[in-house]
Amino acid sequence: MATEGLILVTGASSGLGRAFAQHALASGRRVLGTVRRQADAEAFERLAPGHAHARLLDVTDTAAIDPMVAEVERSLGPVEVLVNNAGYGHEGILEESPLEELRRQFEVNVFGAVAMIKAVLPHMRCRRRGRILNITSMGGFITMPGIAYYCGSKFALEGISEALASEVRDLGIHVTAVAPGSFRTDWAGRSMTRTPRHISDYDGLFDPVRQRRQAASGRQPGDPARAARALLEVVDSDAPPLHLLLGSDALGLVRDKLARLQQEWSQWEPLARSTDSQATAPAA
Repeated sequence: MATEGLILVTGASSGLGRAFAQHALASGRRVLGTVRRQADAEAFERLAPGHAHARLLDVTDTAAIDPMVAEVERSLGPVEVLVNNAGYGHEGILEESPLEELRRQFEVNVFGAVAMIKAVLPHMRCRRRGRILNITSMGGFITMPGIAYYCGSKFALEGISEALASEVRDLGIHVTAVAPGSFRTDWAGRSMTRTPRHISDYDGLFDPVRQRRQAASGRQPGDPARAARALLEVVDSDAPPLHLLLGSDALGLVRDKLARLQQEWSQWEPLARSTDSQATAPAA
């Protein structure tokens, strides 16, 4: 069923957020995009005057989120869809990366997203309808050397999305965690923060990974315009998925991990079962 109400997209100035907003506007939807700079707000509203609306917001300023959503509900109408897209990637070997970088990563990718959810939920709950799409990553299922903080934040958002879905499913609210693979956005370029290297023991493992990631920036397999069409299809679905992988690379890598996990769990099943109390353990 097509959703005709207002779509709120965080981080709408670039990447998948911008691509989705543009596609939704081209389809005749009204979109509210949050951005951090006035110039980006003006550029966003020029995309579709009267349909494209912008608000200045840094999702780490959680005190500003509730008032912003309340103002939007009053001035523009009900927020029917929230697309939690704002986020960034941190790259760095865990031992080399300051804890402050982890806190910043979670402030944006997790706490900001949850604050947005908490702001729209009371309105959606009262109306008994709404869609929440949390943009996670294949890094919320698989891991790679050098992005431990980023993967940790996306694993967290995947888990939060799944638990939230079980809480609101009977209230007419659908939650989808969208996990893109590698797309042609600036995630691995200007948008990524990188911790400097200084421990030589990790050179052989990580330096080639960093070099390949930087070299592939802008040439990833995923097409943001095609991802935007997929996201709008989820928004319009009567039965949207709880978890959605985007991209053949994401599908392949996550399936490979699940297969390895099944093999490992089977190998260690006797030890896992040995920890049950004798009163509850199944008969051999």
